[in-house]
Amino acid sequence: MRTIEWKSGVVTTIDQTKLPHQTVLLKITSCDEVAEAIKSMQVRGAPLLGVVAAYGLALTAHYSTAESKGELMKELAASAEVLKKTRPTAVNLFWAIDRVMKKARKTEGDAAAIAEVVVKEAESIAAEDVEINRKIGEHGSILIKDGDTVLTHCNAGSLATVDYGTALGVIRAAWKDGKKITVIATETRPLLQGARLTAYELSRDGIPVTLITDSMVGYIMSKRLVDKVMVGADRIVQDAVINKIGTYTVAVLAHEHEVPFYVAAPKSTFDLNRLAKDVMVEERGAEEVVQFGGVQVAPKGVAAFNPAFDITPLKYVTAIICEEGVLSPAELSRGEG
Repeated sequence: MRTIEWKSGVVTTIDQTKLPHQTVLLKITSCDEVAEAIKSMQVRGAPLLGVVAAYGLALTAHYSTAESKGELMKELAASAEVLKKTRPTAVNLFWAIDRVMKKARKTEGDAAAIAEVVVKEAESIAAEDVEINRKIGEHGSILIKDGDTVLTHCNAGSLATVDYGTALGVIRAAWKDGKKITVIATETRPLLQGARLTAYELSRDGIPVTLITDSMVGYIMSKRLVDKVMVGADRIVQDAVINKIGTYTVAVLAHEHEVPFYVAAPKSTFDLNRLAKDVMVEERGAEEVVQFGGVQVAPKGVAAFNPAFDITPLKYVTAIICEEGVLSPAELSRGEG
């Protein structure tokens, strides 16, 4: 099941805040609605954010009444700024916006011609994402042995992409290849993407999964219960991987216990002109920390710190799996691949 689709000026996507108890489809018809869905985490996952941002521009173009290219380009530029202000860390969002805007600027013709190109470019980004993820899965599957137990953090599956997934795409490919693997999924506080989404996806696909709290990772590694770690990424820079908060902890523990730590991500997640110090890490509201399932669990008025991502230096990364193959950290830092 695709996570997102475009049809006749309507973007249909899964409301991820309702899973796993309800499957609710959002019907989105404006860029502002796309922006709100991103900010509210109804839509999340770095590759999917790129696609939905492209569709946000497509909606602006589709419903525009502009009569000239210049007028439409102004509307698209305004929409692009709205989308860029939603979430600052995942680079795929900015990559997709820039790609669509560049295509629109280079296209000759009236507003109708530009609008058609914008919609087609957004649909191309979505279609490419599916194929890219399948290639990532194929390349990554060779790293997983029959009988392995793979730990994953957060959700980097079909729900974080158009379909198939990055880290979970590797796991799916290994399972499809006949490897009898098991998965350990961290709950991924504070929004429980591992408990709500990753466990849901793997259970749905019949892949054995055991859920643990985030604080159990060190214990299970000390007991030699993990053979590999496979995670996604929201941005990969010259010297680090930026991913869901808690990834750095998992990486350090994996390094200490000599467990290979792999990152699976498309090249649209690569931002190799920047270093970790150049990246803004999104901080979200305190309510996500002091509440659990909407219920207040901390004393009222207590302060909370809630960075959504952390930064894992490349020295803790065994390899990065992308659509072109498996890259070592050294190759990445040299800008190869």
